[in-house]
Amino acid sequence: MSDVAAIQNLVQKRNELKKEISRIIIGQDVVVDQILLSIFAGGHALLVGVPGLAKTLMVNTIAQALGLDFKRIQFTPDLMPSDILGSEILDENRQFKFIKGPLFANIILADEINRTPPKTQAALLEAMQERAVTIAGQNYKLALPYFVLATQNPIEQEGTYPLPEAQLDRFMFAIKLDYPSFAEEVEVVRSTTAENKVTINPLFSAQEIIDFQQLIRRIPVADNVIEYAVTLVSKTRPDNPLANDYIKNYLDWGAGPRASQNLILGAKAHAAFNGKFSPDIEDVQAVATGILRHRIIKNYKADAEGITEEAIIAKLM
Repeated sequence: MSDVAAIQNLVQKRNELKKEISRIIIGQDVVVDQILLSIFAGGHALLVGVPGLAKTLMVNTIAQALGLDFKRIQFTPDLMPSDILGSEILDENRQFKFIKGPLFANIILADEINRTPPKTQAALLEAMQERAVTIAGQNYKLALPYFVLATQNPIEQEGTYPLPEAQLDRFMFAIKLDYPSFAEEVEVVRSTTAENKVTINPLFSAQEIIDFQQLIRRIPVADNVIEYAVTLVSKTRPDNPLANDYIKNYLDWGAGPRASQNLILGAKAHAAFNGKFSPDIEDVQAVATGILRHRIIKNYKADAEGITEEAIIAKLM
């Protein structure tokens, strides 16, 4: 199949996927879109939202519709790296045998990742970056496609361990989950308090998703679009000559080169989802907020004046 036909096939399959997911997940279109962009661009996502907004149900539904293996890990202060990676035990023949932990799945929901100590958070780093883990000197490859969705509760910060910038940077998207609208909440209550049970049909195989990820990588990008993405990221750095006074006044640190890479990958996926054979500047802008919001660090003045990351990114564009 040619790449042109493959992109047309991706558009059709993505529309079917959205329709299947909407049978259980009501509303939250933007959130579902950004999760799917992350998956098909080969990235990970950080989901920020208060409890009770169906984050687990959403990820489980998406995993079922994609035909992928799904595991949920509840991060707690006493969780150890071996609890998520797995460990070696002595079997009945007195031989060491490796028992895989919950990290060995296609889609991992790392629930409340900021509730666990840095040692356990760091155990995710190699898995996210290398798609492999090292235990007792032995390297174990993870099954592809591999996608980590971590959640954070933005309200209660007592007893939490904020993710370090190096780990935040591993997430392609930071996605904000808001309350549903009145009409959506009415529909949620109606559908979840009745007896009807909905079964999700898997629409993809793991190999199909890998093929689509490779297809998105092959999409050509014009030089001016790459230069726009790099310029946008450069403008977030207060010590960069491209940064204006607004950025110098309100930001301590800007985004790194991984942000530029993710902007282009995200723009490619966004273009492909919309049936385009090459991304343009509008595609970069469409994914910029989710890709940059967790990579820029505001200063005290921005906090004091109530200026949000979203407002700063909007000003840049």
